[in-house]
Amino acid sequence: ILLLIRNPKDVATSFYHFSNGMSPLPSYETWDDFFVAFMTKKMPWGCYFEYLSKWNKYADDENVMTITYEELKENPVLGVKNIAAFFGISLTEEELQAVVERSSFQSMKKNSQKTHGAFGNVFFRKGGVSDWKNLFNEDQNEKMDKAFEEHVGRTKLGTKLKYEVYCKA
Repeated sequence: ILLLIRNPKDVATSFYHFSNGMSPLPSYETWDDFFVAFMTKKMPWGCYFEYLSKWNKYADDENVMTITYEELKENPVLGVKNIAAFFGISLTEEELQAVVERSSFQSMKKNSQKTHGAFGNVFFRKGGVSDWKNLFNEDQNEKMDKAFEEHVGRTKLGTKLKYEVYCKA
């Protein structure tokens, strides 16, 4: 099992934009409305902190590899190498570079209409890290920090997320 996780502030930010662009999902008039729903477990697929907590139980299983979105952004070549090794796939240097190129955000966004049809633009917005800084106010930032610490702060997955690096203002 490949478990891809992302820092919760960027998850909230991304899901806010996704929800407002995907008509079958509830949309939110404001970021503040969305933030309240996110923090009070009123998301269509549940609470992200509970999701991380549940997966944390399996973080040491030999058949589970956890990787973060941020790791893949920092070093996509190493990320692809590690994923391939986990699944027992050997890649030539040429194959490795092809996978890295085709799985880059820019490449996936460019091909999103072919791969995801009409929803392509909704699935691929910016692809960056730390976009949360454009939405969170100081109070929301503090609430998210507290919730993170309470649910997953000192767990294996919490540590893997490098919260101090990606989620501190």
